[in-house]
Amino acid sequence: MRTRVRTRMAVMMLALLPWVAVAAPTGREARVEERMERAEQRHRLRQVLELSDVLDLDNAQALKLEETLQRFDERRRPLRKQVREAARILHRAARGDSEALAQVDAAALGAFEARERIAALDKELYLALAKSLPQEKRARLALALARSEGRQKMKREPGKD
Repeated sequence: MRTRVRTRMAVMMLALLPWVAVAAPTGREARVEERMERAEQRHRLRQVLELSDVLDLDNAQALKLEETLQRFDERRRPLRKQVREAARILHRAARGDSEALAQVDAAALGAFEARERIAALDKELYLALAKSLPQEKRARLALALARSEGRQKMKREPGKD
């Protein structure tokens, strides 16, 4: 049963990926944005498969879960962009860029505020997903979300954007 759910979800997500690539504009920034979208979709697919497995969800429940995750990803996307932009400014300032040096405090505070809002969204996501689950599945959900976030941080650390 679980393998069928995984297979169906994987096929569905892979079928949608080419449409995203066709609709994207050209240029370096567009390619970066497209790469970020694909990475976000891959992460969401992995998260749906993992949570479906952990929570023993059927296909309909997995689709509902994917829709919820997508809504939260859309709200999280501008915040992540804000963190990335702040990190770029801070990296430039650390290398001595005089224009970036004047923006250090604003960039650092902006990054902290965005991270706080992302953490609040993560909590809201947990509450949205857990509201109809029994306590045992809520515990599994919390553990799976924490593991997923930890893996994302580990992937981001070496490159540091």
